[in-house]
Amino acid sequence: MNHAPLSAETVKNFLYASTATVSMQMLKRGFRNSAIAGVRPLNSKAARLVGPAYTLRYIPGREDIDKPPTPGDPPSAQRAAIEESPAGSVLVIGTEGNTRSGTIGDILALRLKVRGVAGVLSDGAMRDTPVISKLDFPVFCNAAAAPPSMNSLHPVEVQTPVGIRGVPVYPGDVIVADEDGAIVVPRHLADEVARDSFEQERLEKFVAIRIAQGRPVVGTYPPNDETKALYQAWVKAGEPPGG
Repeated sequence: MNHAPLSAETVKNFLYASTATVSMQMLKRGFRNSAIAGVRPLNSKAARLVGPAYTLRYIPGREDIDKPPTPGDPPSAQRAAIEESPAGSVLVIGTEGNTRSGTIGDILALRLKVRGVAGVLSDGAMRDTPVISKLDFPVFCNAAAAPPSMNSLHPVEVQTPVGIRGVPVYPGDVIVADEDGAIVVPRHLADEVARDSFEQERLEKFVAIRIAQGRPVVGTYPPNDETKALYQAWVKAGEPPGG
């Protein structure tokens, strides 16, 4: 698998496009199960997220193993994820949908932010959500929960495939998220999907201008040859707001 950092151009293109646009580009390539539904950003002002996945997998906890933490605890998969997920990556936490306890609280979220991690995506719950929701740091999850992770979860491994709400995520896959949810893009397709997502998003901005001016949908969306020619002229003119 390709674990190389994303190029600045690819990140820029993904940030320009919505997940709705990226999902269409994935569908054009035959991927119908790339959209993670039901996850939401804790901070709506920090809801754009792009980066390669660094995965952390939990299984259900057991009382004789999972106990309150102490300073002398041995290394764990959770600690490895917090301290080793690379800058620019997205920490993807698979819990098998367990929302009875939170995997990340405000202190760990802050540690990830300080280390330069791009954000967090989980099918589980987060703790301290009132505090995390004020951080300028994208955290997407399925619920909020007060109990700590060891109340019902056990971290077992990092950098292995995980399933997030029925969607497979492999280490290095690119996560693109906004308020509509998240899209998983295989790393080997990321550059071309980002490029084509940028182009589709820009075209649709031009189409929206035309529709706002009273143009009919037929011939405008999808664009016919005339609309495409007008779009190219608009791009060449510097994309004026008035079309």
